Amino acid sequence: MFFFSPCYRKLAGIGKAIALKAARDGANIIIAAKTAVPHPKLPGTIYSAAEEGEDGGRREGKALACIVDIRDEQQIGEAVQKAVDKFGGIDILVNNASAISLTGTLETPMKKVDLMLGINLRGTYLTSKMVLPHLLKGHNPHILNLSLPLNLNPVWFKNHTAYTMAKYGMSMCVLGMAEEFRGQIAVNALWPKTAIQTAAMDMLGGDGIGKQCRTTDIIADAAYAILSRSKDYTGHFLVDEDVLKEQGVQNFDQYAVQPGHPLLPDFFLDDAPETLVKKMEEHGATPAFKPPPPSSGPIESTFDAIRGVINEDVVKTTQGIYQFDLSGNSKVRLCPYKEILWRGPGQPVKADVIMAMDSSDFSKMFAGEPGAEADDGLHVGKLRIKGDMTLALKLEKLMTRMSKAKL
Repeated sequence: MFFFSPCYRKLAGIGKAIALKAARDGANIIIAAKTAVPHPKLPGTIYSAAEEGEDGGRREGKALACIVDIRDEQQIGEAVQKAVDKFGGIDILVNNASAISLTGTLETPMKKVDLMLGINLRGTYLTSKMVLPHLLKGHNPHILNLSLPLNLNPVWFKNHTAYTMAKYGMSMCVLGMAEEFRGQIAVNALWPKTAIQTAAMDMLGGDGIGKQCRTTDIIADAAYAILSRSKDYTGHFLVDEDVLKEQGVQNFDQYAVQPGHPLLPDFFLDDAPETLVKKMEEHGATPAFKPPPPSSGPIESTFDAIRGVINEDVVKTTQGIYQFDLSGNSKVRLCPYKEILWRGPGQPVKADVIMAMDSSDFSKMFAGEPGAEADDGLHVGKLRIKGDMTLALKLEKLMTRMSKAKL
């Protein structure tokens, strides 16, 4: 088995754990990273990792360390050729390199945007492209990207759009290449269910984060299980715990940094960012990032009030989906029937009634301000209505309830 693992700065944490797991089973590992200089916050170098891989190999696996900037096509090509010359080919590619900045659009310099896109997206695509010809000649070839399921919930974009785009780029490489090379090369993604104790996590959560984490061993064991499967097992976005449960693992305390302590769910799965920050703080961590406070403008305040008054009676009375096209805002959808509010460009279902008006008139209409209503309760400013007029008139009941709530 020939195992090629590119990293950004150095091999550490998750990437190192996966490489050493493979080496212990006799794999020859190729470690590619940007620098061999020790990092003040990251232990070891690519050379010490390579030595550890050779010393720890139960079947005498060998290691090759290459200094490579994975954004540089020539350097990647040279590293791949060195690997092929030394070991005769490549069977497995693990794309682990990643750069992170959990910052909003206005707070993220373009230098960091370029860095994340260059490493996470371009680096993954480029390395895969350069290794693919050799994988096609390999024995049961695999590509495994350390990337997340494609969760399109907007909460995972709004606070760090650039990082999410870059990281999802790695996942989209899985989506496309798995189908492109189906039957020839297995291409999958792996993501942890909980936070993993690494130097990067320590920087994000502070000293108190470790006890809420699992060790890198769980990722290494899950990766090993995936890479041991047939090349026909492809196109999957996998979570480490689920993979190991399928393997019959039941005791997950063995992976906990502090067995029995509550674990922190990882990003991009079920818990919203605000929930993760709260959980981190509850157990003594000091998150280096915090989602910005929600906007408190008139549109948002109106929706907060709408949520407070929608009940079964309103749902039964209206039974409709209303879309408001507001000047200066994205389209706003109100669905009392399902008790759901939608905002943004997405169109989950077709609206029964479409109302176009100024943003200020939207708040006035639901607040019941003097002069905001005509006899039918719907004439506000330059309101234009399309769709089911019967349902449009039924909206008056909700407006009346809002007025009584004294928005």
